[in-house]
Amino acid sequence: MNLKKLKLLEREFLIKYPDGWQTEELKEMGKKFKLQKHIDYVHKVCSKENMKQGLGAYKDVMKVVSISAMVSVFEKVKFRDFVKEIDDTDKHEIMGSIFEMLHGDEEEGFNRLVSLLSFYKLAKWPIISVWLAYYDVNYQVFVKPTTVKKIINHLELEDIKYNSKPNYEFYTKYRKYLNELKTHVDKKVQVSNPAFSGFFMMTIN
Repeated sequence: MNLKKLKLLEREFLIKYPDGWQTEELKEMGKKFKLQKHIDYVHKVCSKENMKQGLGAYKDVMKVVSISAMVSVFEKVKFRDFVKEIDDTDKHEIMGSIFEMLHGDEEEGFNRLVSLLSFYKLAKWPIISVWLAYYDVNYQVFVKPTTVKKIINHLELEDIKYNSKPNYEFYTKYRKYLNELKTHVDKKVQVSNPAFSGFFMMTIN
């Protein structure tokens, strides 16, 4: 882990935005992503109580992908079609895997979700990680491939290699690294994990 490079990125960012994410320009940018609105939505529709409705909560839980500014339009369209076309058995399975991932055995739920979506060629990192990322923005991480690869390479993170197919081992390693990196920078840079990832997107060329 190259902390010297991290501190140089932080310095560059704070010279341009002295108040970090509270700088007016960045606050305006943040409004476009509607992060807090989406966090509130996910906490509501993905709560234990709501998800226990089963298929009664299906549309709202699946909507998390379509409202996210972090998921690409291409992935949203493919996922939207998938949501409409699958049968009740697969609907129960995707709901069960997300529930398990958020409220039970995280690894089991994660792997079940990857397994189901792999069958439909939809096991993409942004889709797999989006529910976790919104549900706990101070701990969980959103895996955007281009950004993640830049962070790993630029900061010379060790013992971690990006793989296009989602797997839980990589997710937990990356999450550990990102949360550790946060401890080495000013709070103004990392008000949440999505913001911290945004900081890297803006500073790593």
